Amino acid sequence: MTISTRSLTRTLWLRQQLVPGQRSAAGVTPMVNHLIGLQAQDNLPPYLSLAARIDGFVPADLSERLQTRKLVRMLTMRGTVHVLTPGDALTLRGWVQPALDRVSASNQLSRPAADLSTEALDAVARSFLGDGDRALTDLAAVLAAAFPGVPEAALRNVVRERLPLVQAPPRGLWKRRGGVSYAYADRFVGQPFATADVEDLVLRYLAAYGPATAADMTKWSLVTRLGPVFTAMHRAGRLTTVTDDTGRTLYDVPGAPIADADLELSPLLLGTYDNVFLSHADRDRIAPEPARKGWMGPNGGLGATLFLDGLLAGLWRVEDGRVVIEPFSSPTKAQQRGIDAEIVRVEALLTS
Repeated sequence: MTISTRSLTRTLWLRQQLVPGQRSAAGVTPMVNHLIGLQAQDNLPPYLSLAARIDGFVPADLSERLQTRKLVRMLTMRGTVHVLTPGDALTLRGWVQPALDRVSASNQLSRPAADLSTEALDAVARSFLGDGDRALTDLAAVLAAAFPGVPEAALRNVVRERLPLVQAPPRGLWKRRGGVSYAYADRFVGQPFATADVEDLVLRYLAAYGPATAADMTKWSLVTRLGPVFTAMHRAGRLTTVTDDTGRTLYDVPGAPIADADLELSPLLLGTYDNVFLSHADRDRIAPEPARKGWMGPNGGLGATLFLDGLLAGLWRVEDGRVVIEPFSSPTKAQQRGIDAEIVRVEALLTS
């Protein structure tokens, strides 16, 4: 079976629960579980992500789950913060830790602390944090006293890269200010760490982001050497394959839905970061290269994102409580009507 790029775009939207009228009835926690976490490098994007995927979502739905520890914020895939279920936090962190160690080794801010062993950092942090959470400023001061000569800025970076710490509330709560406070993930949620089932993760990734390649899953996670896993699962009949426009073989979950190329997609406003356009090595299905260049600055995304016909097509920002659109090219009249409706939806969310 051959699948066009246009159909891949629509299939991704369908599996990401972004097609109006074809969303599941899943609530906040099941949606976070389905997506294997929400990109949460900034506070606002996870709220925008859920509001775009769940009819009737209100920000308190996420804030309450963060406060009651039904969801947590943690550095995992791609070396960035995600909102995760406790179960995923306790399995994914160990799975991506070798990748985070590589990130830490190449991070110029962390490099002055590179000679410190993880065991030494853990001994100091675990003793100080105990079963609770403490402000990063206090933790950094304790680490600086334990490791004189190592810049405190490096210790702030390396501790989150090397140790399985969650960001405790009020960080990430709706319209709440709060610096970073850390706690050990297992103590915070009252459950032990667990080993990830990689084949199960492949199935879950493809269910939410497929059809895709092993390289795509590596881009999503930073975990390498997934090719043999995909190949073995296909040989065992656990995965099917399709071919894209360029002749590449894409893997998929048997029976997973494939969208029609003519499926209509409404304009959509998402955050500066969202799983939908950060989870593939080949992003042409969602963010062609010219659009990526328009979004990407030297230190990350330049702004929140506008999607037209399923593709990254511009930026948006808030000025004096109003959403201001900056499309990369002029939208059609029909698209502009959809954009206007999206502005109303997002402004209502932002004022709630």
